[in-house]
Amino acid sequence: MSFLSVAACVVVVLTGGVTPAVAATPPPSPPPSAPPERVAPPTTAAPTTTTLPPGPAGVFNPLCVRVVQPGDSVSLIAGEVTPPVPASALLTENAIGDGHVLQPGDLLDVCVGNEVNDANGASRSRPATTLIPDAAPDEVMAQQQKLNELFGPYGMNPLAVDGDSGQLTRQQLCTARVFLGLPVSRSDMAAGSPEEGQLLALTSLPIPPGAPTDANHWALLDMTCQVLIAGDGASALRFVLPTSTGDAGFETSVVSEVDSFRFDPAGENDGWHDSSEFPAAYDNPLNGNMYKPIYFNNGQAIHGANNVPPRPASKGCARLSVANQEALIAWLGLGDAGEPVWREGVIDLTVTTQGGYLPDP
Repeated sequence: MSFLSVAACVVVVLTGGVTPAVAATPPPSPPPSAPPERVAPPTTAAPTTTTLPPGPAGVFNPLCVRVVQPGDSVSLIAGEVTPPVPASALLTENAIGDGHVLQPGDLLDVCVGNEVNDANGASRSRPATTLIPDAAPDEVMAQQQKLNELFGPYGMNPLAVDGDSGQLTRQQLCTARVFLGLPVSRSDMAAGSPEEGQLLALTSLPIPPGAPTDANHWALLDMTCQVLIAGDGASALRFVLPTSTGDAGFETSVVSEVDSFRFDPAGENDGWHDSSEFPAAYDNPLNGNMYKPIYFNNGQAIHGANNVPPRPASKGCARLSVANQEALIAWLGLGDAGEPVWREGVIDLTVTTQGGYLPDP
C-alpha cells in the first residue's frame, strides 16, 4: 500500500510509483445510453476501421466507435485500426489520462484527429477567441438575459444585462457551446448566427456531451470555459459553476472518468488545508489555499478558495468559491465528515476534464 502526502495540488508517493493499468477488466457493464442526435460539425476525413466490429446502434458514428471487450487494451485496439494509429493518439483522442482503466462496455473513439467525439457527436474543436467590438448592445443583452435564465438556477453568477460582452459573458457563452455540442471557444457570439439561434432556442439545459454519466455523481471540468458542470448520472443536472484551473506551468491534467479518492474536511483548521509545499504569499487563503479539497488525480483537487477569477490561477487544481464547494460537498453527502475520507465509493464523484484555456486576443 502506498502512502500519499498531499499538498498544494502536488502528491508524493513514498513507497514507489504505481504503473497505471490500461487493460480491460471484467465484469462487463452495458454501454451508456445514446445521446440525443445532433448535427455534425465540419470535420476532416476519418480513417476507416475495417478490422473492427461496428459500434453500437445510437452512437454518432458507429464506424469510429469500438466497444471495449474483456482483455482489450489501448495498444491492442490501436493496432487493429486500419491504418494502425499510435496508442498515444487514442489516449489523446479519448482524453484518457494516467490511471484510467478500460472497462468492458466502455466506448472508445478510434477515428483520431477529426475534431469530433464520434460517440456523441460533440465537437472537439477549440477555436481561438474572436471578439466583436462593434456588437449592438441590444443583441448582447438578449444573449445575457438568456444565459442568466439557463445558468442561474445551477449556481452560475448572474450577468449584468448591460450589452457589454466582457470576460464573464464570454465565459458563459463558452459554457453554452459545451452544452450545445458546438466548437468550444470564449468568443463573442454573432447576432443572427446559427449558434446564437441554438442558444436562444434553449428552454432548458441538457446533459452536456462528454459528461461521465455512467457514474452516480459526476463532474465535467471544461478548462476552455473555466466551468465545472456536475450531475446525477444521465438523469439530472445539478451544478454549473465558475472555476479557475491550473495556471501555465501548473496545468490541470486532462483525464477521463477518474474516481475521486480523498476528501479532506480539514476540521483542525476551519476547513482550510494549509500547504506545506508552497508556503508563499500566493498560497494564502485569499487566492490559493485549499478549502475542503476533493482529490481526483494524484494531488489535483476540486477545492474552495476566496478568489476564483474567470481564468486559470491555481497550481493545478480547480477552484470553486467556498459557498459552491460547500454545496458540492453537501450534494455528495460528505458534510458531516470529521476526518479525511479515503474511500472512492463513499466520496462517489467521477471527474472528466477537457479542453485548454485560450486567452483573449
